[in-house]
Amino acid sequence: MTLPTFLPAPRAVLFDLDGTLADTAPDLAAAVNWLRTERGLPPTPYAVLRPTASAGARGMIGAAFGLGPGDEGYEELRLQWFDRYQDNMAVHSSLFGGIAELLAGIEQAGMAWGVVTNKPARFTDPLIPQIGLSHAGCVVSGDTTPRAKPHPDPLLEGARRLGVDPQHCWYVGDDKRDIEAGQAAGMVTVACNWGYCGAIEPSTWGADYLLDTPTDLLQTLRTVVDTARIAERAA
Repeated sequence: MTLPTFLPAPRAVLFDLDGTLADTAPDLAAAVNWLRTERGLPPTPYAVLRPTASAGARGMIGAAFGLGPGDEGYEELRLQWFDRYQDNMAVHSSLFGGIAELLAGIEQAGMAWGVVTNKPARFTDPLIPQIGLSHAGCVVSGDTTPRAKPHPDPLLEGARRLGVDPQHCWYVGDDKRDIEAGQAAGMVTVACNWGYCGAIEPSTWGADYLLDTPTDLLQTLRTVVDTARIAERAA
């Protein structure tokens, strides 16, 4: 992707969790298929469930049962799904390939990084250490602030906790609402094509970058930092 003419040097990178840093869809899908099995129904194919993973219970239950918030039976399924998932959230979940190297590169470059997710703290807090993200500079969950993404409040809270002005933060996510939240917070936005992405084509989200791998992101960060330093010296 062509780099913009100039971007301020990033001082921090904030990440969505599910579908961005970690591949959590296998455990999310297993929990909803357990609900189907308990009701004598066949499992929903993983290929159907995976794209909905970033939408959490709403996405999974919608794909597996065709129900949404407000529909009869949805709330019972949601609560049962929460309990099942909480007991089995790190069986198959792991960081995407290249994420550990990306985070190490960010730290080596002197930048901070953190997690901003819509996942409730009930799940985020125990999952973060189990998948190797305990060294995050901040963790903001879906219920940390009164309003979740796509509202910018969680991202602004993440920047505040890192002590970095939002305009010097990048936000990376695999869902359109991630990009909307990042834009509303005044951050540079990155759509990660390696994530779940959902039904809406990421190229239409209006992100500053659409990148295919964590390695691409690290290279882009380094290029922007180098370009900004050159521009500062020339000013």
